[in-house]
Amino acid sequence: MKTQTRRKFLNNALGGVVASASVPSFMSSGRRDSIKMANEGEIHAKDILERISSVSVVDESYWSLVKEAFSLNSDLLFMHAANLCPSPISVQNQLLDLTLDVDQDASAQNRRKFSGLQERSRSMLAGFLGADSKEIAIVRNTSSANATVVNGLDLGPGDEVLLWDQNHPTNSISWDVRAERYGFTVRRVSTPVNPQSTEELIAPFEDALTPETRLVSFSHISNISGVKLPATRLCGLAHANGSFAMVDGAQSFGCLEVDLHRIGCDFYTGSAHKWFLGPREAGVLYVRESAVEHLWPTHVGVGWEGAVTNGARKFEVLGQRDDAAVAAVATTVHFHEIIGKQRVAERIKELANALKTGLRERLPGTQFHTPSSEGLSGGVVVFLPPNSDASELFSALYEEHGVAGAAMGGAFTGVRLCPHIYNTMEDINSVIQAVESLA
Repeated sequence: MKTQTRRKFLNNALGGVVASASVPSFMSSGRRDSIKMANEGEIHAKDILERISSVSVVDESYWSLVKEAFSLNSDLLFMHAANLCPSPISVQNQLLDLTLDVDQDASAQNRRKFSGLQERSRSMLAGFLGADSKEIAIVRNTSSANATVVNGLDLGPGDEVLLWDQNHPTNSISWDVRAERYGFTVRRVSTPVNPQSTEELIAPFEDALTPETRLVSFSHISNISGVKLPATRLCGLAHANGSFAMVDGAQSFGCLEVDLHRIGCDFYTGSAHKWFLGPREAGVLYVRESAVEHLWPTHVGVGWEGAVTNGARKFEVLGQRDDAAVAAVATTVHFHEIIGKQRVAERIKELANALKTGLRERLPGTQFHTPSSEGLSGGVVVFLPPNSDASELFSALYEEHGVAGAAMGGAFTGVRLCPHIYNTMEDINSVIQAVESLA
């Protein structure tokens, strides 16, 4: 790669904002040390990204290199992607650079650039998700995006909202609260435990639809069982009934190859801080162009006049934002592009399948709430070995073996582990051995 091309590539990969390697002499020694460390981090990120982009053979050594793009503790086996993911060093650098830039000069003049950076993030998110820019709002997280839809549709007595009973509370209890106020009905669909086919997941929704159903809303992948619903078919089913379709993508955004126009939903929500590997306090709300006029905004403030006629932008008039986080969304998309969206999705499947297979072979009788089929699951794996207590196993895995996951209760009691591209097959084997030693 030629020097000029390499510099352009790395500048793009880091979001177009790279700090100078020189440190002014008038700064305090502590300040100079901090900036020196930041510069060293950027140099490391550049080197890793360049090495990743130049690899032609994708094997375990490639994924070990990808792992170097993160700053994870070496003694930590982090498998908690369903809740929070670490960001690549390149995204961390972008956040640091832009936060420092604002702290040094918080003037309106200096912050004008964030408008362009926000539009860059919007455009790149649209491409990443198979949508048009005017259909994308950059909000704070999935919860915020869900709240916009919950509060924004005109619903009243005689109307029904149909939900999956495995939805996250922000796409479940929130509907109950609003229904209590406005008088519409909330109904829930249950799907078979550990389903064996797509048809088993579709039939309960099909049977529950009525002429009064105004919206069908479901999690793309359940955060409590790991079951993946057939989103495209369910959205088609909803539309055939004259209903809106909403997909909570908290566990699919950054995990699956998502093409929103192909899925055909009216609304899609997601958080940057989960599988997408992006900054905290940033999320996506997709509103299909034809559905924008049917959804009222939750927040109205400064900038409303320019946003109200500009597609989904009218749903992101949220007041003062963490501009660095919004800008770093573009940097995160670049990171995914360097590796490849399909490659990321396939690697997550590979890791999750290896985890399920290894646990099943090493610990016969282990209960899995997550289907073994790739078509019915994603990166979330929920399981419970024989004669094990989920909470105790969850605690011991972290305290004794450095394995970070989650303990699940209720109907899907078990331990939840969610591997991502910063994990290697060696990590998977270590986790299996750790579970085996404690079970």
